[in-house]
Formats: sequence, C-alpha cells, structure tokens
Amino acid sequence: MPEIAVADALAGLDQALEEVPNRPAVFLIRPKQGDPYLGKTTVLRRRLLRLLRERETPTRLLNLRHTADRVEYWLTGSKLESAIVMYDLARRHFPKTYLEVLRLRMPPYVKLILTNEFPRSQITTHLGRAPAAYYGPFRTRASAERFESQFLDLFQMRRCQEDLVPSPSHPGCIYGEMGMCLRPCQQVVSVEEYRHEVERVAGFLRTDGRSLIDAATAARDRLSADLDFEQAARQHKRIEKIQEVLGLRDDLARDIDRLSGVAVTASAGPQAVELWFVANGAWLGSRRITFEIVEGKPVSLDQKLREAAGTFAPIEQSMRQRQEYLAILARWYYSSWRDGEWFAFGSLETTPYRKLVHAISRVAQAQR
Repeated sequence: MPEIAVADALAGLDQALEEVPNRPAVFLIRPKQGDPYLGKTTVLRRRLLRLLRERETPTRLLNLRHTADRVEYWLTGSKLESAIVMYDLARRHFPKTYLEVLRLRMPPYVKLILTNEFPRSQITTHLGRAPAAYYGPFRTRASAERFESQFLDLFQMRRCQEDLVPSPSHPGCIYGEMGMCLRPCQQVVSVEEYRHEVERVAGFLRTDGRSLIDAATAARDRLSADLDFEQAARQHKRIEKIQEVLGLRDDLARDIDRLSGVAVTASAGPQAVELWFVANGAWLGSRRITFEIVEGKPVSLDQKLREAAGTFAPIEQSMRQRQEYLAILARWYYSSWRDGEWFAFGSLETTPYRKLVHAISRVAQAQR
C-alpha cells in the first residue's frame, strides 16, 4: 500500500503526485482531523491532482490540500476488485454508515419462509437468521416477482400473505377455487400434508428444478411404456412448462447455500489475473495466478488453479457480511460495466479447471 505524507512534504506535494501512476485505484485521504475521504477512480494521478493541487483562484471544487495529512492508495485491476477494496475500507473507517458511503443496494431474493406453520414465499432484500430458504440474487425486484409468480403455478402452496387462522368458514381465495392452492385456510389439508407440498417447493429451488423435471420425465416415460400417450403428452407439456419457468431465472439466481463460482478478472500485478471465489453463498476471497516461468519453463495453469482452490479453509461469515458480499457480486455481474468472466459450479471440488484455463487466457490476452 503506497502512501504520500502530505503534511510533511506540502512544498513537494505536486511533484510527489506527478509520480503517482495514472491507473485504476482506490484511495484514502486522511485529514489532520475528522473522517477520511474515500474514493475510487480509473485515473489515480489525475483524481489526486484535482483534490490536492494548489489553486491560484478559489473555486467551488473540493480541495483537500491544506486539510490532508496522508494519502494511501491501492492499485486495482478490475471494477470488481475496486468494489471489494472499497467495501473493506468503508467498513473499517465508516462502521455505521458504510452502506450509504458505498451506495450499496441489496439485491432481491425469493424467500421461502419456514418459521410459519403454513410456509409461503415472498420477495425480500434481507437475509435473516430465522429458518428460511433464499433463492437469488436477482437483477431486479420485477424479475424476482416474475419468477416467483410462475414457479408457484407448478405447486399448490398458498400465495396469501396473511397469518392464517384455519377455519372451515374462511372465505378462501381464487387460487383455491382454481385448484392452485391446497386451501389450508379452510382446513382442507392437515399441517403435515401442506408441509409435504412445501418440501416439494424447497426441493425445486434447491435443485434448480431438477427434482420436478426428473419426476415428470420418469412419469412420462412410464406412461409411454404403458401406451397411455394422452397422459404422457400432458407430462411432456409439464416438462416444457417447468423449463420455461426455469428460463425466467436471472443468471446468478440459485439457492444461496449452493451458490458457488469464481470470477476471473484482470490483476493490478504484471502478468497475472485475479480469481475471486464464492462457495455455498460465502465469499472466500481472491487468489492471484501469475504467468511466471520457472527454470525456463512455464508452470501449468491447471496445476496453479488446483493449488489455489485447495488453499481455502472454511470461514465463518455473518449473514450480514454474506449478504453484502453477494450484493457486490450481483452489482458487478448484472452491470453494463462488468469486466472479467464468471463461472458457476456446484462446489470447489467440481471446479471446471479446463474452462477456467481458457478464461484466464482470454482475460490475460485482453490486458495486453
């Protein structure tokens, strides 16, 4: 972490700033008193000169030359790295207001509430500690709502938001009349029977729809073997409907306990790329892959990748930290300025090393 002592070298500050690289970076200007100024830029030298240069005439532009004590900066190789460095610094220096400083919005999720006697789903931007299943993150609330509405058509779980007090005299709703709800409000089913349907919903989300597709495929094949082609055709239509619903998911959307992948981005270091790992919805950090030559021979990228993936140890992460790191990943992935590539996989043990080698080569080639 390079730094410039402003107070001790005010006379030579302009010369010191001219020697700062004009590259993407996150910087921190520490004042003599008060909170530091935290920022990120794609042209570090120009930004620091704008904030710290001596001005002959007064202007309305922010100038920290005479209040700054020290400047620290971290060169970054990608927008994702800048966001992560900025987040870590903001949490450290602005523990109460860092989300406002970062303007970090939490992405939406489909939440399956499991604490209720008659579970239901809802759209939320908050990951809580109470028992629940979360599916996301989605690009927008509208896309999460569209997916929720369509996948609920495949089941008979309730859609009402009220805290149910089941009674035969309950008026019910249109979904019950259409056979799209088991009508627990009217005591048509028991708690256990309703829970079984909720377990089917949870299995659908947990397996990215495979549980429902596999069951429908087996039923279709069995009916075809029994020459019941009419019912087999209905099961085939159901499979198509399930696939249509799954097509409404945004690319990152998964059961977050099974959200694993790696982002490949450029590195601030020479002849290197950065790998940013996520496993089971938890941020694991980064590993730098260099294209070094040992004894005149390049080291196998596949070997380096396996070594990098094998060095991660289980980490304890609060639900809040987990949510905020996923928000940073979602902001980067769904943005128009995304730089780098993302690969999803089931677990670190199933990392697609061959695809990653090709991605690393592409990202490294783009840096030249």
